[in-house]
Amino acid sequence: MEGKAKKILIADDEPDILEIVGYNLEKEGYEVHTAKDGIEALEKAKNITPDLIILDIMMPRKTGVEVCEILRSQPLFQDTFIIFLTAMSDEASQIKGLEMGADDYVNKPISTKVLISRVNALFRRINPKDTDKLIRIGEITIDPVKFLVNIKGEEMILAKKEFELVYLLASRPGRVFLRNEILSQVWGNDVIVGDRTIDVHIRKVRQKLGVDCITTVKGVGYKFDA
Repeated sequence: MEGKAKKILIADDEPDILEIVGYNLEKEGYEVHTAKDGIEALEKAKNITPDLIILDIMMPRKTGVEVCEILRSQPLFQDTFIIFLTAMSDEASQIKGLEMGADDYVNKPISTKVLISRVNALFRRINPKDTDKLIRIGEITIDPVKFLVNIKGEEMILAKKEFELVYLLASRPGRVFLRNEILSQVWGNDVIVGDRTIDVHIRKVRQKLGVDCITTVKGVGYKFDA
């Protein structure tokens, strides 16, 4: 497996967390890099192009949310997984992070077993199904290989979870997907997220696509309108 290990960047201003989390991830076979603040995290991300970044929300120089926003604005990091480390009471930052494109978050104090489980769960879902078919609905084309949505000739780049959400809904136009279905099929049973996660991603998708193609069925779920 040498040379094939997934690269993980951990950014946190607490040396103990860098050491403990880094040690346990290396034991799992990952190539680990660390950063002690937001600026260093951005620099190292550009240098090593990690497969996954673990960001503490409350970091000096730049917060984890600011780092996430900057990275997600660059095509190079559209498919990079991002996990936030956050205080349990920091709900506003959790929501902001999900809106910026984070894939998951883990509450502090950190359980290394929980964090590693989340990391492993994300990597199990890293590859799109090459057998999935191109979807064409009116003037919208959804390409599961390139992770692109094309609307009237304009290509939209979505974050991985945003794309998976759109693809799921568009796979059955008009069908209402229950919230539990969406959570299970997009995030998987190994990742613990709530209804708010879906709402945040739906809001981001609507903003990016700029077309009214996803309808909320109040109290039930969402559907893609043909």
